[in-house]
Amino acid sequence: METMQVEAPLSIGDTRIPRALLEELALKTLFLHGQMSLAQLADQMCLSLPVMEEIFNFFRREQLCEVKGMVRGTQVIAASGLGKQRAVDLLAFSHYTGPAPVSLEEYSQRICSQTVQKALVQPADLKRAFDKLVLEDDLLTRLGTAVVSGTSIFLYGPPGTGKTTLACNIPSIYGDLVLIPHAIEVDRQIIAVYDPGVHHRVEGSLPDDWDRRWVLCDRPRVIAGGELSGEMLDLQFNANSRFFTAPLQLKANNGVLVLDDFGRQRMRPDELLNRWMTPLDRRMDFLTLPGGKKFEVPFDVLVVFATNLDPRMLADEAFLRRIPSKINVTYATPEQFAEIFQRECAARMLPCDVDLAEYVVELISSEMKQPLCHSHARDILSQILWSATYLGVEPQLARSTLQQACHNYFLPVAPA
Repeated sequence: METMQVEAPLSIGDTRIPRALLEELALKTLFLHGQMSLAQLADQMCLSLPVMEEIFNFFRREQLCEVKGMVRGTQVIAASGLGKQRAVDLLAFSHYTGPAPVSLEEYSQRICSQTVQKALVQPADLKRAFDKLVLEDDLLTRLGTAVVSGTSIFLYGPPGTGKTTLACNIPSIYGDLVLIPHAIEVDRQIIAVYDPGVHHRVEGSLPDDWDRRWVLCDRPRVIAGGELSGEMLDLQFNANSRFFTAPLQLKANNGVLVLDDFGRQRMRPDELLNRWMTPLDRRMDFLTLPGGKKFEVPFDVLVVFATNLDPRMLADEAFLRRIPSKINVTYATPEQFAEIFQRECAARMLPCDVDLAEYVVELISSEMKQPLCHSHARDILSQILWSATYLGVEPQLARSTLQQACHNYFLPVAPA
């Protein structure tokens, strides 16, 4: 944490944010809360008390506030009639009243300093992240090599082989922390970045002089599936709140962005690939504000494309060249599947000996004539549990229940 300490700015100039923007943000916040002490207002905006005192002096000069008293050594204030009218006008343009933003320049510098490409990743990190999965050492080595690159990965192979599980566990490899801003400011527009659904905040005691505009988090993990559309890759403007939120790739900066079932999104693969051709190559992205103003932001994302389609059907050679790691995730071996099945049984507290696990392998391969997909173990056991629930009996693993489960689950083999 020592290397990433960020001291709170002690003056408006130190924030590197336009003075007027901070004053407007404070006035809206004060108006909506009715009455606040300067300390409370500072906490709400994640600013230091000296910065808030500068803003208070402006309010008093412009007759935008009234002093209602003192509490714990700081003034208690409320918006004056003039201040209320001004706040109403400001809220018509933007309802944002959260923590003060950081500047785009400061954000870009911070993203580069904690880049995912320089994160320390070792074999022990892979073993810890994938401890619950049954994987070959060679696959772990290939995954580790790809993650160290900090660029992009194609996980491809048949359905049911665990590509989504692998992709979603990749963020667990990292053991370090990063700083995520609540919001950034670009051309006097505030863009909300911190998202509790994406960013896992790390609680703990922080120094008193910590810049609270930044949140200490694990490296981000963003997962998008078939719902992905082109609009989600641009700034998101909420017509009700009237401020912007960051697109998926910006929220994923310094972390991992998983595109699951790639090729089945609402936007065509070639549209997505063309959109990200330059970001994947130059590690920079371009976003557009209303009025056409474009600005550059870092694209520091490990992008994981998971698909059961042939990558050559989804992208041309020029794009595939920009994805340096292409990992084929294949079916389980008989030994692997038997171990997966026993682990799934243990998770459901169903006794399963080695002979029964080997029987399942034989049943699927020979009688059902199906490949050994990793997901089959989970799905077959689910059939047994559902059947027991319906019949009102305790679930049991036996050759008869396994046969019934497989006949319920698999389609019959088509005649030759």
